[in-house]
Amino acid sequence: MPPRPKFTREEIASAAFQMIKEGGVSALTARDLGARLGTSARPIFTMFKNMEDVKLAARELAVKEFLDYISDYPEYSPAFKRIGMMIVSYGIHEPELFKLLFLQEHSRGMSFEQSLQDLGGMDETCIRLVMRDYDLTEAEAKLLFEQMWTHALGLGTMCAMGVCDLSEEEIGRRQGIMFASLIMFIKSGKLDQVISYPEKKTDDGLRAENHPFRPN
Repeated sequence: MPPRPKFTREEIASAAFQMIKEGGVSALTARDLGARLGTSARPIFTMFKNMEDVKLAARELAVKEFLDYISDYPEYSPAFKRIGMMIVSYGIHEPELFKLLFLQEHSRGMSFEQSLQDLGGMDETCIRLVMRDYDLTEAEAKLLFEQMWTHALGLGTMCAMGVCDLSEEEIGRRQGIMFASLIMFIKSGKLDQVISYPEKKTDDGLRAENHPFRPN
């Protein structure tokens, strides 16, 4: 009969989660994780294939904590704005977990929708809130959510990386300006007039298409 595992998968994942929370993803090594558990690295690999597998398990715990962190939105109006502000707040108060959730490279390219698949249906929740509170169609609400989510993650990233330190009032104001601008634009009916690519002036004054991300 094989010996009973010294640690459960949950215990190892919890220890890894705490290490990332305190020191960032780079702090998570097999040797240091074993030391935190009071053992060698060997028991880790009886429960996990490799350290990437350990990191993914720790990330699952981070997702749960993040969803709990922003879960009080039903108590606020507008609820959607509360979610956005708490996303940025998470970047300020839990920078290493924010990086784990939102600033890790994927082994393959992912679409915007795919990047949200492990966040407990938060995208669907936000879209329903916007439809309910602002009389938008599902397509309009989805567009607004995607733009505001990007904006909130941008502010959160700047805070998590120490680029700037935003007050709660400034976060609310910046998000309010962006939200109001998007609502007015969506309501204007001019979505089809958005220019996808910048155009480059030629010597004779004409404008020619200039493909993005290519050198001139």
